[in-house]
Formats: sequence, structure tokens, C-alpha cells
Amino acid sequence: MPPEALAYLEYARVQKRLAARTLILYTLDLQRLCAHASQVQLPLLQLGSAHIRRFAAQMHAGGRSARGIALILSGWRGFYAWAARQGLITHNPVQDVRAPKAPKPLPKALPVDDAVRLAEHAQSGADPWLEARDAALVELLYGSGLRVGELVGLDVAASSAAQQQGRGWVDLEAGDAHVFGKGGKRRSVPLGRAAAQALAHWLAQRALPFGGAAKLDDCALFVGRRGARITAQTVWLRLRERSNTAGLTTPVHPHMLRHSFASHLLQSSGDLRAVQELLGHASITTTQVYTRLDFQHLAKVYDQAHPRAHKKSGD
Repeated sequence: MPPEALAYLEYARVQKRLAARTLILYTLDLQRLCAHASQVQLPLLQLGSAHIRRFAAQMHAGGRSARGIALILSGWRGFYAWAARQGLITHNPVQDVRAPKAPKPLPKALPVDDAVRLAEHAQSGADPWLEARDAALVELLYGSGLRVGELVGLDVAASSAAQQQGRGWVDLEAGDAHVFGKGGKRRSVPLGRAAAQALAHWLAQRALPFGGAAKLDDCALFVGRRGARITAQTVWLRLRERSNTAGLTTPVHPHMLRHSFASHLLQSSGDLRAVQELLGHASITTTQVYTRLDFQHLAKVYDQAHPRAHKKSGD
């Protein structure tokens, strides 16, 4: 390794007081840079931005992840920044080089059977009041694809105050819910039969006193033990507990049910525009991520069921 690289590692050890593990990673990054520099037969301090971009492209083509390349470039950028402060170079060749964009991770959706099991699950021995509320929560999240913020912001009925404050409401008679999504954009989503039944049952329970002399929030659709509107954190905790008692291997969170709603609806209908409207996405590009989930589902079915999907044992 050239002396300037060794000097930088000593600086990182003494001046920056890096942990031993971090120092090892810095060393590996510089060794990798030296290997690339030897390919183009140039010293480290004479490499330009074009060389660094080529090295990044080679790593990407070799299968290294975008995040891994970003970390390596960060280490190289630190070395050249130090070299510039020492007067060894006039320009940092890594300064404007960026790692390839990492593909957005696919949203996690439950298999249909697990989603239905969670929706139909009834906790034995649970308080009827809490059970009715939590069942209605699940039905609205999975059956209507609501965001958790939209869910907890629902009122029992429409009011001028609700609309002014960006709160939604349910209309059981019409069979829909009106919510205010991102950017205050209002949309209406249908209530399925199961969701409407769960809500009707919950509203009957909600009218009963709970928690002693607690004062009930007359507007909020979903309230807690003390009668106040529940928070998103409460929904997260209740869903996690409910998915556990339902025997699901994956802890469920509110947005996972929204993803499941979109994915399962798209699998059944194939109507991307309708799913976009129901989710309240401003751009269909956001909704198109579910086509990737749908393709994965179809590919899995093909692999498991089609006779030509399996290789012969001798292949």
C-alpha cells in the first residue's frame, strides 16, 4: 500500500480515533482502491473522477449492492478529502461520484390466507369492548386500505369541524368512509360487508361505558380505555399482539395491511387505476410497485404448478 494511504490510516486511527472494526473497513476500502488503480497503472493521487466512476460501475456489474458501493465510495471520499487538506491533490475525484440507485424495496404484504386469518381471528377471553374495536380496526385497514393516520382520524359522523380539521368519517348507511390523505386530499373508499358489520358491532359496544367514569370523545370513531381518540402507536401495538395470538409468523403493522389490500385487490382485478384511486396515490407510478408484487405471486404459482416449470432431475 502506498505511503499516503498508510499515512491516512494512521491519521484515522490516532486523530479520528476510529474503532478497530471501522479501521479494518477503511483499510479494506483503500486496498480495493489500490487494486483498481493498478489496473489503470496510475498512482492513487493521480486518479480522476472518470476512473472512480468506472471502478463503481465494475463493482456494480460484479454484483455488489448499491449500499455497499456507497459505503466504499464514502471511504474513498474521506481519503481524498484528507489528501486535499494535506496539499497532495487539488481536487477530490470522488466528490461528485454517486453510487447506483438502490432499487426500492417491495412493500411487505401478507399472503391472502394469513390476511383472512387475521381478519377473522377472535381472541378468546378478550374483553368484548376491546375485541369489537380491534376487529373493526383490522377490517378497515385490510378491507379499505386506509393509512393508520387516516384510520385514527376518523369520526363517527360528518361535521363541519371534522372537515375543517382534516378528519374523516364513516357513513354506514351509504357503505363508505371519507378520509383525508396526504396533502389534505379527500377520497371516499367503500366499506366491504365484513367491515360494515364489524363497524356496526363496534359502534354498539362503543356506546357502552368503559373504564369507570371515563369521558368519551363524542366525535372519535376509535377510542381507548379512557375514552380519548386512540393513537397510531396504539394501533401498532394492538395489531402486533393480535397477529401473534392469531398464529401469524410475521408481526403485522398497519401499513402491511394496506399493502395487502392493494396487492390482493390487484391480483383479483388487475385494475391498476382503480387501486390507485382507492389508495389515494397522486401518481400511478406509486401504485405500480404492486404490479411487481403481483408478478412475484404469479411467478410463484407458475413455479409450483406448471409442469414445464420444473427441471428434470438429469438437467
